Amino acid sequence: MLTRDEICRLIPHRDPFLWIDEITEVSEQRLRARKTIPADLDVFRGHYPGQPIFPGVLLCEAAMQAGAVLIATQESVTPQPGQAPVATRMNNVKFRQMVKPGDVLDIEVELTERLGDAFFLAAKIRVAGKVAVQLDFACALANV
Repeated sequence: MLTRDEICRLIPHRDPFLWIDEITEVSEQRLRARKTIPADLDVFRGHYPGQPIFPGVLLCEAAMQAGAVLIATQESVTPQPGQAPVATRMNNVKFRQMVKPGDVLDIEVELTERLGDAFFLAAKIRVAGKVAVQLDFACALANV
């Protein structure tokens, strides 16, 4: 299990754009993370006012941040100073359920393939056991 502080040591994301609260499980190929969606997020003022819905693109970002943490925990990955995993593509994105304030995201990311410094991953985010979004994506180590 990794705390928010430990996550911040692994990836460059910070509030208000860090979409992971904790890592609940991590292995060489798979990671599970959790994020509680606060009701007071500024994005809710303009994204369906009065009926707030967490933006799907931010769900994808949460999955990619979890993927970056998974990559950063790989023993075989040795980023150079100033390098971090960055997203290079998303494929097969499917939104299945709306996410509302107060929902808890259960984020699962699996490393499906690695080619040098390119990492291919699959993700599912569930809310209350139901899939909210699933996607395939790729990340590469890059200078940030």
